[in-house]
Amino acid sequence: MSVGAYDIRVINDLVERESAFVERLMTEVHKVIVGQDDMIERVFMGLLCHGHVLLEGAPGLAKTLTVSTLARCLHMEFKRVQFTPDLLPSDILGTVIYNHQTGSFTNRKGPVFTNLLLADEINRAPAKVQSALLEAMAERQVTIGDTSYPLPRPFLVLATQNPIEQEGTYTLPEAQLDRFMFKIKVGYPTAEQELQIMQRIGAAPTAGKVEVQPVIGPDDIAKVQQTMDRMIVEQPVQKYIVDVVTATRTPGAVGLEKLAPFIDFGASPRATIALFQAARAHAFMRHRGYVSPEDIKAVAPDILRHRIILSYEAEAEGKTVEEVVRAILEHVQVP
Repeated sequence: MSVGAYDIRVINDLVERESAFVERLMTEVHKVIVGQDDMIERVFMGLLCHGHVLLEGAPGLAKTLTVSTLARCLHMEFKRVQFTPDLLPSDILGTVIYNHQTGSFTNRKGPVFTNLLLADEINRAPAKVQSALLEAMAERQVTIGDTSYPLPRPFLVLATQNPIEQEGTYTLPEAQLDRFMFKIKVGYPTAEQELQIMQRIGAAPTAGKVEVQPVIGPDDIAKVQQTMDRMIVEQPVQKYIVDVVTATRTPGAVGLEKLAPFIDFGASPRATIALFQAARAHAFMRHRGYVSPEDIKAVAPDILRHRIILSYEAEAEGKTVEEVVRAILEHVQVP
């Protein structure tokens, strides 16, 4: 459905007002974090879209520090759980405690009751713990004993994986990976950024404790989410989103017959919804009230990389998911 120029102007003005805090938020986070703009932006976009985030990167790339700093800037509660092979579901969700003095049972809530939960090295914990957390992510409630408790709003899980050490790990099944909206690959800083990190932290170890000011709070996030619901995503752009996702299942439909043997399974409809929501968040952070194909191209790799399952043939020929996504974006017709 086409939208009138007046409506576009009204929505643009609204988004410009509501998104005025974005630069201040990035400035506050960068008081502590050097670089990593993409990671910071995607984590915040996940929060806006009610979508959970999987971070994959080597140790020491400021993943934990980024999340804790962002929580302070958003005036939200933050908790971190280090996943280990001996972790139990009750260590995450909570448990029933028997009180000997009163002879009664009480429910003790676990660390999942927070706004931002960092599940550090989620692939270190066994499947039953991963499943318990992923159920809480999907249902946004936890049952302890015979009582169900809603999780705080907003609620966002950020799980990290170490791509280097695979010994003693429990790989997340593909169906559970699909629960994460984004999978972000966290890279190393540039030489200039690393020099700045060394000068800032190396000379003064307490620099990491620098005070940051809250920019917005949970109520403001809810207001932003309402504004995003009014953003314009015209019919051709919506069709483009669907075309990109369906091309991961039937690449021959976009002239990529040679790509078909490299893909065992394409992305699910959950990817279509995530791509739609993420594209809106991407446009919002650039103060636009409408979504363009460039927004979709910008977020597609982080939405699709953990949802496309490559074949053995692709692995044998050294094909990567990033190459497959890039080829699809280059061949799907842009409106």
